Amino acid sequence: MTDVKVGILGYGLGGAAFHAPFVASTPGLELAAVVTGRAAAAEEIGRRYPGTHVLPDADALWAAGVDLVVVTTPNRTHVPLARAALERGLGVVVDKPAAPDGATLRGLGELADARGALLTVFHNRRWDDDHLTVRRLLGEGTLGEVRRYEARWEYWRPAARGGWRESADPADLPGLLHDLGTHVVDQAVDLLGPVATVYAETDVRRSGVGADDDAFVALTHVGGARSHLSMNALVPSPGPRLRVVGERAQVESWGLDPQEDALRAGRHPVGDGLADDGTLWGARPSAATMTLTTGTPDGTTTSDVPYVPGDHGAFYEMLAAAADGRGPVPVSVESAAVTLDVVAAAHRAAATGQVQTVGLG
Repeated sequence: MTDVKVGILGYGLGGAAFHAPFVASTPGLELAAVVTGRAAAAEEIGRRYPGTHVLPDADALWAAGVDLVVVTTPNRTHVPLARAALERGLGVVVDKPAAPDGATLRGLGELADARGALLTVFHNRRWDDDHLTVRRLLGEGTLGEVRRYEARWEYWRPAARGGWRESADPADLPGLLHDLGTHVVDQAVDLLGPVATVYAETDVRRSGVGADDDAFVALTHVGGARSHLSMNALVPSPGPRLRVVGERAQVESWGLDPQEDALRAGRHPVGDGLADDGTLWGARPSAATMTLTTGTPDGTTTSDVPYVPGDHGAFYEMLAAAADGRGPVPVSVESAAVTLDVVAAAHRAAATGQVQTVGLG
């Protein structure tokens, strides 16, 4: 197989930390080009990825002979850039939120099918260590039937930073519900299945911010489980990242998967489960565990559960296989569209104060 030539549109945090290192380290993929207008970014690309072309704009990328495009640009540009690439028959990876709603993303999926091109959405948090560990516990039946799933993404950032993520313009798809909410909703649906109803609350707490920086979403899943999801930029002491309560046991996790911090610090995977410094990629310190509490006739017992190492690189490994006809894309258009259906329902619920019903596709 000839390596798939990948071009990345954008080299902010997403392109620099979450995409380029994995594209460059995945067998079967070649980081052929990156689009950026920043001189400092161009210098970094030349240093970290010799041989990768730095291009000024999307038109230059269309002409560069790449096979697949990663769209990691401001949210409002995701749909037009993805559409332009698909119309040229190029495969596309698009950052979340891929579109303002599920219907728009399904339309892109139809275009991809018509052009014979791959389309997938970068829901990398399906490969976080805590998510993978909970998935394993569910598969083993350790928790029993899940009754409640709680996820928090909380941090302390009292000052506004400006930019499109805090914009008051809905076309920017700004705010925490679009940003972090898309991740936590996707994780809940990935574990517990389709959603029947949604209730949500959103608030703007900080001066100078135009979009929600405090959000709560309650999901009732078709199977009966309930998910309570919160995202908040003004929490000095964050609560547990996850708590999953089943009929037999519950599991609790604190802190975020370590991959983002490693990537922000300039570390990167080199293959075979290793980081560039020789340590295991995606692994927390050996003492870090999840806490499993199991109910018994006489009370409860508590034990430690080691984390399954996180592996965002699995997304690109699956993508390389899909491009070679050896498997499905890592995230199907329909599963990503279902997540957008739920997020859109959450925005409606927050705006109206009413519980919203979610269509099942």
